[in-house]
Amino acid sequence: MSERFPPGEDIAIISTNNLKKVFGNLTAVNDLHLQVLRGDVFGFLGPNGSGKTTTIRMLLGLIRPTAGEALLFGMNNQHQLPAIMRRIGAIVETPVFYPYLSGLDNLRVIAVNSGMVGGRRNDKRLAEVLEIVELTADAKRAYQKYSLGMKQRLGIAAALLTDPELVLLDEPTNGLDPSGVIEIRRLIKRLSSLGKTIFLSSHILSEVQQVCNRVGILRKGNLVKQGNVGELLQDSEQIEVRMIREEQLHAAHAILQQARQRGADWITDITIERNRHDQPVLMLDAPAMRSPEVTMLLAQNNLFVAEIHPREGNLEDLYLQVTTPSSPTGPLASMEALANPGQGKTGSEKGGAR
Repeated sequence: MSERFPPGEDIAIISTNNLKKVFGNLTAVNDLHLQVLRGDVFGFLGPNGSGKTTTIRMLLGLIRPTAGEALLFGMNNQHQLPAIMRRIGAIVETPVFYPYLSGLDNLRVIAVNSGMVGGRRNDKRLAEVLEIVELTADAKRAYQKYSLGMKQRLGIAAALLTDPELVLLDEPTNGLDPSGVIEIRRLIKRLSSLGKTIFLSSHILSEVQQVCNRVGILRKGNLVKQGNVGELLQDSEQIEVRMIREEQLHAAHAILQQARQRGADWITDITIERNRHDQPVLMLDAPAMRSPEVTMLLAQNNLFVAEIHPREGNLEDLYLQVTTPSSPTGPLASMEALANPGQGKTGSEKGGAR
């Protein structure tokens, strides 16, 4: 087994400290403090050009940081890269395979080039990874006859040959049809069930929300959000309230604003909007579980709701909030988030950024 963390410090698989990369006048990654925990399925998100691929390349030692450090398995990747890479499987770009060879023979070539010893043990591992990625039935089919989803899964199989602890996947669902996306989703869940730590860069936010337990979001090289998906999505939960008459709506708005000022700080904002049926409604930025309290508070003031709909947060809304130009970024926003978790939003940002 490769070098481990000291006892009690083996939770973080990836940890970056003040990681920075500058290309000329462009700061691609700035003061990055990223943490991926053992067993995570970690979603790494951000718009194009936000620094995701640059970060991944620094983690893998493909480019050197301008400043800061990246620790993987407790080892500095600038000094202990060979030991680190023995424990990682990665797909950063579309893998290149021989089109006329079968999927199995392509894996055999990669295994030889990876230094794996031939023989029954090698054949057993090839069979295992083909089963993991659900390509056993197509193992002897020519690669050129594979669908795009099958090609992606074969690439992941190649990354799994050495039985890595950490699997880095950069946009594994790019260009896939819905069935291919579902196949990759199933595969990621299977890898997680096998005890792998997954670092997943993706633009398909609905998929990330389904498979990832933690996420980090970049904007212009700055980490603007990081944490547990469920906890982060609490910030984007809402409650929709419809009254029978519009004058009641305005009265309800005033009552709820007063309650907020008197200490109901779980309401971070209240606006009057129109729903999908073009009806005026109150939109409360508040935990969905507080819906009964909203109903009771209004009833105590002789205001009875016609409808109330709690809305759970979703990753797409959170992503848009923190990656729009008005969102705070950088170290200052991170400090604000730590000092005032869950406070009211400013502009399109709820709380601070972390």
